[in-house]
Amino acid sequence: MESATLVRLLPGPADSLEPEAATARQNLLQLVKLRWIAVAGQLVTIAFAVIALHITLPLMKMGVVMTAFVALNLLSQRRLRWSTPVSNLELFYSLTLDAIVLTALLYYSGGATNPFTSLYLLHVILGAVLLKRWAVWAMVGVTVSGFLGLLAMHYPLVLPSEGPNLMALYVGGAFVGFILDAVLLVVFMSRISDNLRQRDDRLAALRQQAAEEDHIVRMGLLASGAAHELGTPLATLDVILGDWRRMEKLAEDETLAREIEDMRAEVARCKAIVTGVLISAGEARGDHAEVSTLKTYLKSVFEDWRLRCPGASASYQDDLIEDPAIVADSALKQAISNLLDNAFEASPASPILFRASVAKAELILAVEDEGPGFAPETLAALGKPYRSTKARIGGGLGLFLVANVARKLGGRMEAGNRPEGGARVAIVIPLKALELGETA
Repeated sequence: MESATLVRLLPGPADSLEPEAATARQNLLQLVKLRWIAVAGQLVTIAFAVIALHITLPLMKMGVVMTAFVALNLLSQRRLRWSTPVSNLELFYSLTLDAIVLTALLYYSGGATNPFTSLYLLHVILGAVLLKRWAVWAMVGVTVSGFLGLLAMHYPLVLPSEGPNLMALYVGGAFVGFILDAVLLVVFMSRISDNLRQRDDRLAALRQQAAEEDHIVRMGLLASGAAHELGTPLATLDVILGDWRRMEKLAEDETLAREIEDMRAEVARCKAIVTGVLISAGEARGDHAEVSTLKTYLKSVFEDWRLRCPGASASYQDDLIEDPAIVADSALKQAISNLLDNAFEASPASPILFRASVAKAELILAVEDEGPGFAPETLAALGKPYRSTKARIGGGLGLFLVANVARKLGGRMEAGNRPEGGARVAIVIPLKALELGETA
Protein backbone atom coordinates (compact mmCIF):
# COMPACT_ATOMS: atom_id res chain seq x y z
CA MET A 1 0.00 0.00 0.00
CA GLU A 2 1.38 3.39 -0.95
CA SER A 3 2.23 5.85 1.79
CA ALA A 4 0.82 9.34 1.81
CA THR A 5 4.00 10.55 3.47
CA LEU A 6 7.26 8.74 2.91
CA VAL A 7 10.72 9.04 4.39
CA ARG A 8 13.60 7.01 2.97
CA LEU A 9 16.70 6.31 4.98
CA LEU A 10 19.24 5.47 2.31
CA PRO A 11 22.37 3.34 2.69
CA GLY A 12 25.60 5.26 2.92
CA PRO A 13 26.39 7.87 0.33
CA ALA A 14 24.10 8.68 -2.44
CA ASP A 15 26.59 7.43 -5.04
CA SER A 16 28.86 4.48 -5.29
CA LEU A 17 31.78 6.93 -5.71
CA GLU A 18 33.48 8.86 -2.94
CA PRO A 19 32.23 12.47 -2.66
CA GLU A 20 35.37 14.06 -4.15
CA ALA A 21 35.45 11.62 -7.06
CA ALA A 22 31.73 12.08 -7.73
CA THR A 23 32.18 15.87 -7.74
CA ALA A 24 35.11 15.64 -10.19
CA ARG A 25 32.99 13.48 -12.50
CA GLN A 26 30.15 16.00 -12.35
CA ASN A 27 32.59 18.82 -13.12
CA LEU A 28 33.84 16.99 -16.22
CA LEU A 29 30.21 16.51 -17.26
CA GLN A 30 29.67 20.26 -16.96
CA LEU A 31 32.76 20.86 -19.12
CA VAL A 32 31.33 18.55 -21.77
CA LYS A 33 28.05 20.49 -21.78
CA LEU A 34 29.92 23.79 -21.89
CA ARG A 35 31.87 22.60 -24.94
CA TRP A 36 28.69 21.80 -26.83
CA ILE A 37 27.52 25.37 -26.13
CA ALA A 38 30.91 26.63 -27.34
CA VAL A 39 30.67 24.55 -30.55
CA ALA A 40 27.23 25.98 -31.30
CA GLY A 41 28.39 29.53 -30.54
CA GLN A 42 31.51 29.24 -32.67
CA LEU A 43 29.57 27.90 -35.65
CA VAL A 44 27.04 30.74 -35.37
CA THR A 45 29.84 33.33 -35.08
CA ILE A 46 31.73 31.98 -38.11
CA ALA A 47 28.53 31.83 -40.16
CA PHE A 48 27.62 35.41 -39.19
CA ALA A 49 31.12 36.71 -40.04
CA VAL A 50 31.11 35.06 -43.47
CA ILE A 51 27.48 35.60 -44.50
CA ALA A 52 26.52 38.88 -42.84
CA LEU A 53 29.87 40.70 -42.62
CA HIS A 54 31.42 39.16 -45.78
CA ILE A 55 34.70 38.46 -44.01
CA THR A 56 36.92 35.95 -45.80
CA LEU A 57 37.94 33.12 -43.48
CA PRO A 58 39.83 29.84 -44.16
CA LEU A 59 36.72 27.74 -43.62
CA MET A 60 38.37 24.44 -44.52
CA LYS A 61 41.12 24.83 -41.93
CA MET A 62 38.71 26.12 -39.29
CA GLY A 63 36.42 23.18 -40.09
CA VAL A 64 39.27 20.78 -39.31
CA VAL A 65 39.77 22.48 -35.93
CA MET A 66 36.04 22.33 -35.17
CA THR A 67 35.93 18.65 -36.13
CA ALA A 68 38.81 17.93 -33.77
CA PHE A 69 36.99 19.88 -31.04
CA VAL A 70 33.81 17.84 -31.53
CA ALA A 71 35.83 14.59 -31.51
CA LEU A 72 37.52 15.67 -28.27
CA ASN A 73 34.17 16.30 -26.64
CA LEU A 74 32.77 12.96 -27.82
CA LEU A 75 35.79 11.23 -26.25
CA SER A 76 35.22 13.13 -22.99
CA GLN A 77 31.56 12.14 -23.07
CA ARG A 78 32.54 8.49 -23.52
CA ARG A 79 35.09 8.86 -20.71
CA LEU A 80 32.26 9.60 -18.30
CA ARG A 81 31.05 6.01 -18.71
CA TRP A 82 34.26 4.60 -17.25
CA SER A 83 34.32 3.56 -13.61
CA THR A 84 37.78 5.05 -12.95
CA PRO A 85 37.63 8.37 -11.07
CA VAL A 86 38.29 11.67 -12.83
CA SER A 87 41.56 13.18 -11.60
CA ASN A 88 42.66 16.80 -11.24
CA LEU A 89 45.30 16.19 -13.94
CA GLU A 90 42.61 14.99 -16.34
CA LEU A 91 40.56 18.15 -15.81
CA PHE A 92 43.72 20.21 -16.40
CA TYR A 93 44.40 18.40 -19.69
CA SER A 94 40.80 18.97 -20.77
CA LEU A 95 40.99 22.71 -20.15
CA THR A 96 44.41 22.88 -21.84
CA LEU A 97 43.07 21.22 -24.98
CA ASP A 98 40.13 23.65 -24.94
CA ALA A 99 42.59 26.56 -24.80
CA ILE A 100 44.60 25.09 -27.69
CA VAL A 101 41.42 24.76 -29.80
CA LEU A 102 40.51 28.38 -29.01
CA THR A 103 44.05 29.49 -29.98
CA ALA A 104 43.79 27.66 -33.30
CA LEU A 105 40.44 29.27 -34.13
CA LEU A 106 41.77 32.72 -33.19
CA TYR A 107 44.89 32.09 -35.30
CA TYR A 108 42.71 31.67 -38.40
CA SER A 109 40.52 34.69 -37.57
CA GLY A 110 42.79 37.64 -36.89
CA GLY A 111 44.92 36.45 -33.98
CA ALA A 112 45.31 38.96 -31.12
CA THR A 113 43.15 41.49 -32.97
CA ASN A 114 40.15 39.17 -32.60
CA PRO A 115 38.01 40.45 -29.71
CA PHE A 116 37.14 36.89 -28.72
CA THR A 117 40.56 36.59 -27.08
CA SER A 118 38.61 37.53 -23.93
CA LEU A 119 37.46 33.88 -23.86
CA TYR A 120 40.94 33.01 -22.55
CA LEU A 121 39.81 34.56 -19.28
CA LEU A 122 36.97 32.03 -19.11
CA HIS A 123 39.49 29.17 -19.15
CA VAL A 124 41.48 30.78 -16.34
CA ILE A 125 38.37 31.27 -14.18
CA LEU A 126 37.22 27.69 -14.78
CA GLY A 127 40.69 26.49 -13.82
CA ALA A 128 40.61 28.54 -10.63
CA VAL A 129 37.33 26.85 -9.66
CA LEU A 130 38.09 23.28 -10.73
CA LEU A 131 41.85 22.75 -10.40
CA LYS A 132 44.47 22.59 -7.69
CA ARG A 133 46.73 25.59 -7.19
CA TRP A 134 49.64 24.36 -9.32
CA ALA A 135 47.28 23.47 -12.16
CA VAL A 136 45.64 26.90 -12.00
CA TRP A 137 48.99 28.64 -12.49
CA ALA A 138 49.82 26.19 -15.26
CA MET A 139 46.52 27.13 -16.90
CA VAL A 140 47.51 30.80 -16.65
CA GLY A 141 50.77 29.92 -18.40
CA VAL A 142 48.93 28.06 -21.17
CA THR A 143 46.57 30.96 -21.92
CA VAL A 144 49.30 33.62 -21.73
CA SER A 145 51.48 31.55 -24.08
CA GLY A 146 48.57 31.24 -26.50
CA PHE A 147 47.97 35.00 -26.47
CA LEU A 148 51.68 35.78 -26.98
CA GLY A 149 51.77 33.29 -29.84
CA LEU A 150 48.86 35.09 -31.51
CA LEU A 151 50.73 38.40 -31.16
CA ALA A 152 53.72 36.90 -32.94
CA MET A 153 51.85 35.18 -35.78
CA HIS A 154 48.36 34.64 -37.11
CA TYR A 155 46.51 34.04 -40.35
CA PRO A 156 45.88 37.37 -42.08
CA LEU A 157 42.27 38.53 -41.78
CA VAL A 158 40.76 39.73 -45.07
CA LEU A 159 38.05 42.36 -44.53
CA PRO A 160 35.60 43.48 -47.23
CA SER A 161 36.44 46.75 -48.99
CA GLU A 162 33.04 48.12 -48.17
CA GLY A 163 31.71 47.63 -44.66
CA PRO A 164 32.54 48.37 -41.03
CA ASN A 165 36.16 49.13 -40.20
CA LEU A 166 38.35 47.03 -37.93
CA MET A 167 37.68 49.16 -34.84
CA ALA A 168 33.91 48.90 -35.24
CA LEU A 169 34.20 45.14 -35.69
CA TYR A 170 36.46 44.92 -32.66
CA VAL A 171 34.07 46.86 -30.42
CA GLY A 172 31.08 44.83 -31.57
CA GLY A 173 32.99 41.58 -31.14
CA ALA A 174 34.19 42.64 -27.68
CA PHE A 175 30.59 43.29 -26.67
CA VAL A 176 29.48 39.85 -27.89
CA GLY A 177 32.49 38.26 -26.20
CA PHE A 178 31.62 39.97 -22.92
CA ILE A 179 28.05 38.65 -23.11
CA LEU A 180 29.32 35.15 -23.86
CA ASP A 181 31.78 35.24 -20.95
CA ALA A 182 29.11 36.50 -18.54
CA VAL A 183 26.43 34.00 -19.60
CA LEU A 184 28.76 30.99 -19.67
CA LEU A 185 30.26 31.90 -16.30
CA VAL A 186 26.85 32.26 -14.66
CA VAL A 187 25.61 28.96 -16.13
CA PHE A 188 28.77 27.05 -15.33
CA MET A 189 29.38 28.53 -11.87
CA SER A 190 25.78 27.83 -10.86
CA ARG A 191 26.16 24.19 -11.81
CA ILE A 192 29.55 23.90 -10.13
CA SER A 193 28.07 25.39 -6.96
CA ASP A 194 25.31 22.77 -7.10
CA ASN A 195 27.97 20.06 -7.43
CA LEU A 196 29.82 21.41 -4.41
CA ARG A 197 26.62 21.54 -2.36
CA GLN A 198 25.87 17.93 -3.31
CA ARG A 199 29.40 16.95 -2.31
CA ASP A 200 28.99 18.66 1.05
CA ASP A 201 25.68 16.84 1.55
CA ARG A 202 27.34 13.51 0.79
CA LEU A 203 30.19 14.29 3.19
CA ALA A 204 27.69 15.22 5.89
CA ALA A 205 25.82 11.95 5.28
CA LEU A 206 29.08 9.99 5.56
CA ARG A 207 29.97 11.74 8.81
CA GLN A 208 26.50 11.02 10.18
CA GLN A 209 26.80 7.37 9.15
CA ALA A 210 30.21 7.10 10.80
CA ALA A 211 28.83 8.59 14.03
CA GLU A 212 25.87 6.20 14.00
CA GLU A 213 28.10 3.19 13.34
CA ASP A 214 30.37 4.27 16.20
CA HIS A 215 27.28 4.48 18.40
CA ILE A 216 26.27 0.95 17.37
CA VAL A 217 29.78 -0.35 18.13
CA ARG A 218 29.57 1.12 21.63
CA MET A 219 26.14 -0.42 22.12
CA GLY A 220 27.47 -3.76 20.89
CA LEU A 221 30.37 -3.64 23.35
CA LEU A 222 27.99 -2.83 26.20
CA ALA A 223 25.61 -5.61 25.15
CA SER A 224 28.47 -8.10 24.88
CA GLY A 225 29.77 -7.15 28.33
CA ALA A 226 26.28 -7.38 29.82
CA ALA A 227 25.81 -10.81 28.22
CA HIS A 228 29.01 -12.03 29.86
CA GLU A 229 27.90 -10.69 33.23
CA LEU A 230 24.38 -12.13 32.94
CA GLY A 231 25.56 -15.61 32.01
CA THR A 232 26.57 -16.61 35.54
CA PRO A 233 23.44 -15.44 37.44
CA LEU A 234 21.18 -16.99 34.78
CA ALA A 235 22.98 -20.30 35.11
CA THR A 236 22.63 -20.07 38.91
CA LEU A 237 18.89 -19.37 38.60
CA ASP A 238 18.52 -22.33 36.24
CA VAL A 239 20.21 -24.65 38.76
CA ILE A 240 18.10 -23.34 41.67
CA LEU A 241 14.85 -23.72 39.72
CA GLY A 242 15.90 -27.23 38.73
CA ASP A 243 16.41 -28.07 42.41
CA TRP A 244 13.02 -26.57 43.32
CA ARG A 245 11.40 -28.63 40.60
CA ARG A 246 12.65 -31.83 42.24
CA MET A 247 11.57 -30.87 45.77
CA GLU A 248 8.55 -32.96 46.76
CA LYS A 249 6.80 -30.22 48.73
CA LEU A 250 6.92 -27.84 45.78
CA ALA A 251 6.12 -30.52 43.22
CA GLU A 252 2.96 -31.45 45.11
CA ASP A 253 1.59 -27.92 44.75
CA GLU A 254 0.39 -27.72 41.12
CA THR A 255 0.30 -23.91 41.10
CA LEU A 256 3.87 -23.61 42.37
CA ALA A 257 5.05 -26.35 40.03
CA ARG A 258 3.47 -24.56 37.07
CA GLU A 259 5.04 -21.25 38.10
CA ILE A 260 8.43 -22.91 38.46
CA GLU A 261 8.14 -24.28 34.90
CA ASP A 262 7.17 -20.81 33.67
CA MET A 263 10.20 -19.32 35.39
CA ARG A 264 12.48 -21.99 33.92
CA ALA A 265 11.10 -21.20 30.46
CA GLU A 266 11.76 -17.48 30.94
CA VAL A 267 15.29 -18.17 32.20
CA ALA A 268 15.89 -20.40 29.17
CA ARG A 269 14.68 -17.59 26.93
CA CYS A 270 17.01 -15.11 28.64
CA LYS A 271 19.92 -17.54 28.18
CA ALA A 272 19.04 -17.88 24.50
CA ILE A 273 19.05 -14.07 24.12
CA VAL A 274 22.42 -13.85 25.88
CA THR A 275 23.80 -16.60 23.65
CA GLY A 276 22.50 -14.77 20.59
CA VAL A 277 24.28 -11.59 21.70
CA LEU A 278 27.54 -13.47 22.13
CA ILE A 279 27.15 -15.18 18.77
CA SER A 280 26.55 -11.82 17.09
CA ALA A 281 29.67 -10.48 18.79
CA GLY A 282 31.66 -13.47 17.51
CA GLU A 283 32.38 -14.70 21.03
CA ALA A 284 30.43 -17.94 21.03
CA ARG A 285 32.21 -21.04 19.75
CA GLY A 286 30.90 -23.97 17.75
CA ASP A 287 27.89 -22.11 16.27
CA HIS A 288 27.27 -21.48 12.59
CA ALA A 289 24.80 -19.53 10.52
CA GLU A 290 21.49 -21.28 9.98
CA VAL A 291 20.49 -22.08 6.41
CA SER A 292 16.81 -21.78 5.57
CA THR A 293 14.48 -20.72 2.77
CA LEU A 294 13.08 -17.23 2.53
CA LYS A 295 9.45 -18.16 3.17
CA THR A 296 10.30 -20.49 6.07
CA TYR A 297 12.57 -17.89 7.63
CA LEU A 298 10.05 -15.03 7.48
CA LYS A 299 7.22 -17.21 8.72
CA SER A 300 9.31 -18.42 11.66
CA VAL A 301 10.29 -14.84 12.53
CA PHE A 302 6.63 -13.84 12.61
CA GLU A 303 5.55 -16.93 14.58
CA ASP A 304 8.31 -16.39 17.15
CA TRP A 305 7.10 -12.83 17.63
CA ARG A 306 3.48 -14.02 17.97
CA LEU A 307 4.51 -16.42 20.72
CA ARG A 308 6.16 -13.53 22.53
CA CYS A 309 3.14 -11.24 22.06
CA PRO A 310 0.12 -13.58 22.19
CA GLY A 311 -2.29 -10.70 22.70
CA ALA A 312 -1.46 -9.00 19.41
CA SER A 313 -3.97 -9.03 16.56
CA ALA A 314 -1.41 -9.60 13.81
CA SER A 315 -1.33 -11.41 10.50
CA TYR A 316 1.35 -12.34 7.97
CA GLN A 317 0.79 -11.88 4.24
CA ASP A 318 3.18 -13.78 1.98
CA ASP A 319 3.32 -12.22 -1.50
CA LEU A 320 6.55 -14.02 -2.41
CA ILE A 321 6.59 -15.98 -5.66
CA GLU A 322 9.99 -17.67 -5.30
CA ASP A 323 11.46 -19.31 -2.22
CA PRO A 324 15.27 -19.12 -2.51
CA ALA A 325 17.70 -20.62 -0.03
CA ILE A 326 19.08 -17.98 2.33
CA VAL A 327 21.22 -17.57 5.40
CA ALA A 328 18.91 -16.75 8.33
CA ASP A 329 20.23 -13.38 9.45
CA SER A 330 19.72 -12.85 13.20
CA ALA A 331 20.10 -9.08 12.89
CA LEU A 332 17.31 -8.92 10.31
CA LYS A 333 15.12 -11.04 12.59
CA GLN A 334 15.67 -8.56 15.39
CA ALA A 335 14.90 -5.64 13.07
CA ILE A 336 11.59 -7.21 11.98
CA SER A 337 10.71 -7.91 15.62
CA ASN A 338 11.43 -4.27 16.46
CA LEU A 339 9.02 -3.11 13.75
CA LEU A 340 6.31 -5.45 15.01
CA ASP A 341 6.92 -4.33 18.60
CA ASN A 342 6.58 -0.68 17.60
CA ALA A 343 3.37 -1.37 15.69
CA PHE A 344 1.92 -3.29 18.65
CA GLU A 345 2.81 -0.48 21.07
CA ALA A 346 1.26 2.10 18.73
CA SER A 347 -2.02 0.22 18.30
CA PRO A 348 -2.30 -2.68 20.77
CA ALA A 349 -5.99 -3.25 20.04
CA SER A 350 -5.85 -2.80 16.26
CA PRO A 351 -4.83 -5.24 13.52
CA ILE A 352 -1.18 -5.37 12.45
CA LEU A 353 -0.12 -6.62 9.03
CA PHE A 354 3.34 -7.99 8.24
CA ARG A 355 3.74 -8.26 4.47
CA ALA A 356 6.62 -9.73 2.45
CA SER A 357 7.01 -9.10 -1.28
CA VAL A 358 9.67 -8.74 -3.97
CA ALA A 359 9.90 -5.91 -6.52
CA LYS A 360 12.82 -5.25 -8.87
CA ALA A 361 15.04 -7.83 -7.13
CA GLU A 362 14.44 -6.12 -3.76
CA LEU A 363 12.85 -7.81 -0.77
CA ILE A 364 10.23 -5.56 0.86
CA LEU A 365 9.30 -6.37 4.46
CA ALA A 366 6.53 -3.99 5.49
CA VAL A 367 4.71 -3.65 8.81
CA GLU A 368 1.43 -1.70 8.77
CA ASP A 369 -0.71 -0.68 11.72
CA GLU A 370 -3.86 1.33 12.30
CA GLY A 371 -2.48 3.54 15.05
CA PRO A 372 -2.12 7.34 15.12
CA GLY A 373 0.73 7.32 12.59
CA PHE A 374 3.86 9.46 12.63
CA ALA A 375 3.91 13.15 13.45
CA PRO A 376 5.81 15.30 10.92
CA GLU A 377 8.59 16.06 13.39
CA THR A 378 8.92 12.35 14.16
CA LEU A 379 9.26 11.51 10.47
CA ALA A 380 11.89 14.21 10.05
CA ALA A 381 14.08 12.64 12.76
CA LEU A 382 13.23 9.00 11.99
CA GLY A 383 16.10 6.57 12.37
CA LYS A 384 18.09 8.85 14.69
CA PRO A 385 19.04 7.44 18.10
CA TYR A 386 16.95 8.47 21.09
CA ARG A 387 14.38 10.29 18.93
CA SER A 388 11.15 8.82 20.25
CA THR A 389 7.72 9.81 21.53
CA LYS A 390 7.98 7.10 24.18
CA ALA A 391 8.76 8.58 27.58
CA ARG A 392 11.25 5.97 28.71
CA ILE A 393 15.01 5.61 28.97
CA GLY A 394 16.54 4.17 25.80
CA GLY A 395 13.50 4.96 23.68
CA GLY A 396 14.10 5.61 19.99
CA LEU A 397 16.74 2.93 19.49
CA GLY A 398 14.41 0.47 17.73
CA LEU A 399 14.06 2.26 14.39
CA PHE A 400 17.67 3.46 14.65
CA LEU A 401 18.83 -0.17 14.74
CA VAL A 402 16.36 -1.15 11.99
CA ALA A 403 17.73 1.57 9.70
CA ASN A 404 21.31 0.46 10.32
CA VAL A 405 20.53 -3.23 9.79
CA ALA A 406 18.92 -2.34 6.45
CA ARG A 407 21.92 -0.21 5.50
CA LYS A 408 24.40 -2.96 6.40
CA LEU A 409 22.51 -5.30 4.07
CA GLY A 410 22.75 -2.75 1.27
CA GLY A 411 19.17 -1.54 1.56
CA ARG A 412 17.14 1.14 3.26
CA MET A 413 14.27 1.76 5.64
CA GLU A 414 11.10 3.48 4.42
CA ALA A 415 8.52 4.97 6.74
CA GLY A 416 5.36 6.97 6.29
CA ASN A 417 1.70 7.37 7.09
CA ARG A 418 -0.98 5.39 5.27
CA PRO A 419 -3.72 7.38 3.48
CA GLU A 420 -6.42 5.48 5.39
CA GLY A 421 -4.67 6.04 8.74
CA GLY A 422 -1.91 4.36 10.64
CA ALA A 423 1.77 3.94 9.88
CA ARG A 424 3.78 1.84 7.45
CA VAL A 425 7.45 1.01 7.99
CA ALA A 426 9.35 -1.18 5.55
CA ILE A 427 12.79 -2.73 5.27
CA VAL A 428 13.86 -2.78 1.61
CA ILE A 429 16.99 -4.82 0.87
CA PRO A 430 18.49 -6.49 -2.22
CA LEU A 431 17.34 -10.10 -2.32
CA LYS A 432 20.89 -11.21 -3.14
CA ALA A 433 22.07 -9.88 0.24
CA LEU A 434 20.33 -12.84 1.92
CA GLU A 435 20.69 -15.51 -0.75
CA LEU A 436 22.97 -18.40 0.15
CA GLY A 437 25.25 -17.89 -2.83
CA GLU A 438 26.03 -14.31 -1.81
CA THR A 439 26.58 -14.78 1.92
CA ALA A 440 28.10 -18.23 2.17
